[in-house]
Amino acid sequence: MSLKDRVYVAESGIHGKGLFAKRNIKKGEYIGTFEGPPAKRDGSHVFWVYCGDEYEGRRGKNALRYLNHSDKPNAEFEEFDLYALKKIRMHSEITIDYQG
Repeated sequence: MSLKDRVYVAESGIHGKGLFAKRNIKKGEYIGTFEGPPAKRDGSHVFWVYCGDEYEGRRGKNALRYLNHSDKPNAEFEEFDLYALKKIRMHSEITIDYQG
């Protein structure tokens, strides 16, 4: 199942555009991978993760670049892979904790 089968981008009540569930997503389910070319510096839609002993960044080129922040997120990254922290109902916005 592709990312396009799981999510869509629409106007967000949080900020600008957001990422939404196209169908119900189970707790612990893989949602997708943040894809894009390597980033050398910060910028719009750049996501950084700590890999091994250094940070690695990617400039987002897929729908995951529209993830918005929440203090009560329903998803989280494991490196560049996004997973549901709890059940996410169809048409609900998928959020992460930017500080997490």
